[in-house]
Amino acid sequence: MAFTVIGEGRPTLLLHGFMADGDLNFVQPGIAARVANLNRQVILPDLRGHGASDAPEAPSAYPPDALAMDQEALLAHLGIADYDLVGYSLGARTAMRMLVRGARPRKVVLGGMGDSGIMDVAARRAYFADGILNGDKAKNPQAGAYMQAALKARGLNPQALLNVLAQQVDTEAAALARIDAPMLIVSGEDDADNGSAERLAALVPGAIARRVPGNHLTAVVAPELGRAIAAFLG
Repeated sequence: MAFTVIGEGRPTLLLHGFMADGDLNFVQPGIAARVANLNRQVILPDLRGHGASDAPEAPSAYPPDALAMDQEALLAHLGIADYDLVGYSLGARTAMRMLVRGARPRKVVLGGMGDSGIMDVAARRAYFADGILNGDKAKNPQAGAYMQAALKARGLNPQALLNVLAQQVDTEAAALARIDAPMLIVSGEDDADNGSAERLAALVPGAIARRVPGNHLTAVVAPELGRAIAAFLG
């Protein structure tokens, strides 16, 4: 797994979205720098199958919760036990799985995520698989064409991405009710791709939901997202 470290201070793990990487979701929009300026050490992994990390094609390389286990291994490799956790889209889903599996970050920010994106991953898995396999002939031709363009532009392996989709695991409401880390759930005002941020916040004790300008793709580059993350992390 490839990863980049920016700054010094309190460790803060930033997990990017599907078909993206740490640079695209966090460095280019200025989020990584904004967080690092809080006297933090920002850790930016490229998730398995993405960016500069390995992208094996064998399904056996992607057991259930593979991405969450990767992050657990990275934290252990770096000797980090006290940290904060930020994820966007697939990164947010991965962060939630880490929490369910026993991770104990001090603070958590989930971006671009809602209730259905955590509790019922099948719909998003089917949506992305359709676009990856069928391009502009997918049920959503515009989305399929976008995915095909992203595959080529970012040098992504389609089979590896299908494997990434397959390793995702649903999280039940009972598991969400046991999470005790302070949590901000922040999504674009026009983002319902993964359900409702507000409904997800209602399922996690003490979680708060906030909206920023944009949809699922544009909110991640909106300066308001970076400001919301930095304000919550303090």
